[in-house]
Parts: sequence; structure tokens; C-alpha cells
Amino acid sequence: MTKNLKRYFIKSIIVLALIHLAYFLYGYFTFEGLKNINIYTEFYRFKFYDDVSISHFFVSGLFLLIFLIFLIRNHSRENYKGGNLFKVAFCLLLISFLTFSFFVSYSFGMNAKLKTELSENDFNNDKKLLNVLNPFLYGYTSYSSEKLFNYENILYPKPYPVIKQEDTISPGEYPITETSYYSIDTLKALTSTFDKTTNKADSIFNILGFDKEELYKRVISKTVVGDSTEIVFKSVQVHPEHDSDICIFIENKSLFNPVQGDSVSKQTYQAAVDRYKLLYNSKKDSLTYTFQKLDTILRKYNIETSLVPKQLTQDVYHYRDNQDEPLNGIRNTFDRKALAEKFKTLDKLFYEPNYLHPNIIAIYFAVIVAVWIVLFLFYVLFNKKKFNNNNKF
Repeated sequence: MTKNLKRYFIKSIIVLALIHLAYFLYGYFTFEGLKNINIYTEFYRFKFYDDVSISHFFVSGLFLLIFLIFLIRNHSRENYKGGNLFKVAFCLLLISFLTFSFFVSYSFGMNAKLKTELSENDFNNDKKLLNVLNPFLYGYTSYSSEKLFNYENILYPKPYPVIKQEDTISPGEYPITETSYYSIDTLKALTSTFDKTTNKADSIFNILGFDKEELYKRVISKTVVGDSTEIVFKSVQVHPEHDSDICIFIENKSLFNPVQGDSVSKQTYQAAVDRYKLLYNSKKDSLTYTFQKLDTILRKYNIETSLVPKQLTQDVYHYRDNQDEPLNGIRNTFDRKALAEKFKTLDKLFYEPNYLHPNIIAIYFAVIVAVWIVLFLFYVLFNKKKFNNNNKF
């Protein structure tokens, strides 16, 4: 491969790099803002329906036409074979790829602008607040769901969490059952010490007449890790139905949207602790202030809302202090679907950006390969023709 041809390829790549920079800046400065992000926002432009994809088509076509004309006109007088021909083919493939990837640079520009408007730290702080307030965000019909709201979902304070046990008192066609709740405790000891203690305990239970089988039934799980044994078991009986320090809002442990990279179980527990403190350890104004922050978040993400923090606080306190009263609605009206979709999309843009969408991968690379083959064949044919014509003379 001649020096002139090398220089031509380098100059072409520099021109393409400048076009990529232009598309990056175009994406950066035309980003429509956080409020306009929705589930249809994707970081790729290859569908020929907007100014980016249309300009991409014309810019790519014009560049390839000019590139091919000058390539054939000024750099097709050598009869390359073997390694040199392979180098030319590789350069043409690289140029084909760069020519059809301007939309990727545009997407990088949009993503860069997004992160100047919303840092990852701010995004995660918004998630944490929504996770704490998640039990207050359901539609009123969800509060009657025993799957979403039940005593086993309470994580804090002690003696929670609890495990439910149902015993049949009277079998038959219409059996009578009794429901009990037990706190969950963990015992951890060296395996050798545990085995010795277990043998002695069996002897003591036999002497005292205790039902050791009933005690063994309380074991939820037994795990041996290295030289230690960990037993999770049902401990003391708990009566959550008579507990005045719990209410329906702490009977739900679901997270709105977990923070990436952190333990979900730890996030779930911490949200439960913060939620309990808001309801029982803080002043009423603290809950109102937190709902004001919620309202700010909703408006920040352009979520339609009619939430009034003081009214919502009154409703929450009413059902906190009247836990026997069925919850038939609190004034927490906002577009729940839009909020969920917004955060789902932002999660993708932050952690799984689709600069090249899966739906177009096959077509995209097929176009690149097809253009590369055309460029390479044109170069080889014109090169060979000119070389033969020169040899005649």
C-alpha cells in the first residue's frame, strides 16, 4: 500500500471523526431535557423518521460517493496482492463502519447532556426517597391486597419480621384454622459446640418432659458454613393485630426502584426503618416535608400530579391511628404509570444504553458489509483495469 493511499485513508478517517464530533455536539445541544424522556426514548437513530436519520442518510451517501471517486481516480494504479490487498480491505471496512455510525455519536451526545442535567447521585437519591414512600403511592384498590400488605412484610421494629403459621383446630368439610405469628431469630455457633449442646439439651428436655419435637418444628432452616452452624427459627409468639405501633403503611416492603449496585435486602430494610421513623418517631411536619419533596420529584420528572402534601399527611395519620378501619383511599393522585416508565427508561439510559438497538443490529451490519463489498469490488476492478491499461503501453 503506497504512502499516498495511506494518507488518503487517514485524511478520510479524520473527516469522518469531525462529522462524528458534529453529530455528538448536535445530540448534546438538541437534547430536549429530562421532562421529555419517555419509554419511546432510545439512543439510536436509524429509522428515517427524523432530522438525524434523514441527514445521516444524505451525509453518509455524499461522503461515500466523494470518497469512492477520489479513491478510484487518484489511488487505483497498483496491482495489490496478498497482505497489501488485505490492508486496503480492512481500511475500507473501517471507513464503511465509521460512515454509518454517526447516529451513535449523536446518542453519546444526548447521554452526556442527560448526565449534566441529572447526575447519578441525584438519580439514586430520588430513588431512595421513592423507596421509603412507596407504600404511600399505591392506588386505593391495592391496599386491600393481602399479598401486598400483610404482617409478614413488616421488617421493623423488633420483634418483626414475623412468620405466619396456620394450625387446623377442627378438620372436616369446613375446617377451622388458627393463625399465629412468630418472630424470626437466628442462632449461630461453632458446629462442634452446637452438637455438644444439642445432645445435652435433648437429655434435659426428656427429664423435664418438654416436647422437643415441637421445638424442632420451629426450626426454619439450618445452614452449615465452614465450621459454623446457623439456625433460623421461630421465636416468641407475636400479636401484630393488637400492636398499636404498626399500621398498614409498614405492612409493605416493596421498593419502587432499587438503587443499582446496592444490596436489595439492605435497601428494603433501611427503607422500612426510615418509613417507621417518619410515622412514629418524627413530628407530623416531617412527614409533610417529605411529601413536599415527593411532589418536587414528580414535577421534576414531569409527572402529572394533584398531590397536596398536607392533605396526604392528614390521610396517612388518620389510617395510622385507626388501623382497624379499612383504607378506602388516600389523596395521593398522580400518574403512577408515567412515573414507573420514566424511571425504567432512565435506568436503561444510565446503565444499559442502547446505542445500537437490538432490532436493527442485523440490518445495520448487513448494510455495512454490503457497502464494504461494493467499495472493495469497485477499487479492485478499477485498479486492475488501470494496471492492465498501463502495461499495454
